Amino acid sequence: MEIPSIVIERLPLYARALDALAQEGREVVSSQELGQRLGVTPAQIRKDLSYFGRFGKQGRGYNVQTLLEALRQILGLDRQWRMALVGVGRLGRAIVQYEGFAPQGFRIVHAFDADPRIVGQEVNGLTVHDVAELEEVLAREPVEIGIVAVPAKVAQEVIDRLVRAGVRAILNYAPITARVPKGVHIRRVDPVLALQSMTYYLRQGSASLPAK
Repeated sequence: MEIPSIVIERLPLYARALDALAQEGREVVSSQELGQRLGVTPAQIRKDLSYFGRFGKQGRGYNVQTLLEALRQILGLDRQWRMALVGVGRLGRAIVQYEGFAPQGFRIVHAFDADPRIVGQEVNGLTVHDVAELEEVLAREPVEIGIVAVPAKVAQEVIDRLVRAGVRAILNYAPITARVPKGVHIRRVDPVLALQSMTYYLRQGSASLPAK
């Protein structure tokens, strides 16, 4: 059974809310309360979770820790994921220094750049490799995820090289619609596109944007 991508995108939101509840010391939560926290209907939560099995009991709600552990396993967050960053400019440096990756099991182990002024520098404990060495380094020390933070004009080439090096998941910050072969998952992060969609609602005179 093929699970809709929008369902997969909501699972991390559920896991984050459950983690917060666990830290508050909560043992049980209803779909109604979970929905109120996330702006999602209880029926939608129950439907999303039903793709992966039966969780909770009617009238009793969900055991917070049990559901959190199940979602972490479904999402693959019960292990460590190695990542390579290509592009160590201002955006790339911010990504390397972001402290939110490690607690969730994501670790940047390689950084690459084409600028000779940046190659060889140490950034947050990583020595920046020349991007010309990308295939050699990844053959020696593979990663599962690639992060692309390079200019648009070279982004597709970098993505192609990552794919050829065996990377099967790519987070792309470059403002392009990249092409990848079947079996490779790519997600674009583009704050400008997000802002442009928000201004539609502002132009309509509504300050209430739909929750996502």
